[in-house]
Amino acid sequence: MSAATDPIRSAVPSDSDLVRAARGLPVSRTPVWFMRQAGRSLPEYRALRAGTGMLAACQDPDLVTEITLQPVRRHGVDAAILFSDIVLPLVVAGVDLDIKPGVGPVIAQPVRTAADVDALPLLDPSHLDFLTTAVRSLVGELGPTPLIGFAGAPFTLATYLIEGGPSKEHARTKAFMYAEPAAWSRLMERLALSAATFLRVQMDAGVSAVQLFDSWAGVLSAADYEARVLPYSREVFEAIGFRDVPRIHFGVGTGELLPLIGDAGADVVGVDWRIPLDEAARRVGPGRSLQGNLDPAVLLADRATVDREVRRVVEQGRAARGHVFNLGHGVLPDTDPGVLTHVVELVHELSAR
Repeated sequence: MSAATDPIRSAVPSDSDLVRAARGLPVSRTPVWFMRQAGRSLPEYRALRAGTGMLAACQDPDLVTEITLQPVRRHGVDAAILFSDIVLPLVVAGVDLDIKPGVGPVIAQPVRTAADVDALPLLDPSHLDFLTTAVRSLVGELGPTPLIGFAGAPFTLATYLIEGGPSKEHARTKAFMYAEPAAWSRLMERLALSAATFLRVQMDAGVSAVQLFDSWAGVLSAADYEARVLPYSREVFEAIGFRDVPRIHFGVGTGELLPLIGDAGADVVGVDWRIPLDEAARRVGPGRSLQGNLDPAVLLADRATVDREVRRVVEQGRAARGHVFNLGHGVLPDTDPGVLTHVVELVHELSAR
């Protein structure tokens, strides 16, 4: 059935299955997209990026447009997600940061004192014209397919700034959070403002939904998250709440935090693979839709295993107000693109009205 004749599936992104599922409205089929769908698993992406650094690519509107469109063409996903990086607002603001292959974001001068916090440059929205250009180009190219914008949440960006790069324990971050509560608050306020600014520019340019990535929030206890992180994530969502654009909130290892994450203000709570979606629905409550949560490693298994696990996620997702099918984290680099296309087709088949 075409978008023109389907009474539910619309030919405009604001009434797409993704947006409807985020709002808990009836859908023609469960919408599917994948975190990191635009990137390392696609040979056309690797060919296009050859010789261009990640941060440079993220600031080139033509590259951003083409890379964002690649998985939509190949997989038939129900949404595109802007090709960018969660640390980009820091780079644009003037933080000396580089993304090193095989390592990740590395900060030249980590934040270790209250004075370091106060010396951090603020993000100037006038320096984000490249972002506006890329989003407007994509909206024109995508037609009825919605575009998801995103930003890194204050806590996750704080971990990079304080640790100086990726970390498993996040010990310096926690120590700073405990020992310097006033400086911690100022840091989180600055990062909340930066995230809201970055998202607002994307929303003004026409994205149909936004996602706030709090990748490392799962390292915190519920008490620490509630007291020292939740207020600033809530600030981000409140700052962008003036537009009727669905908001998604996602973190890794956050099963014990789901009730609190649900209170941050998003319309959709992203769930990683560690907790079944029906249990996640119980923890989050009836007022939010869910996104997730196939284990990315399942895509490396045999086809029978992939099909079984996709069926399980689709079935458990029925317990939520609305369900956006996704992975429980990003696509792994070694994933066969053909498997991703198969998953999209299977989810659509299982959920079609």
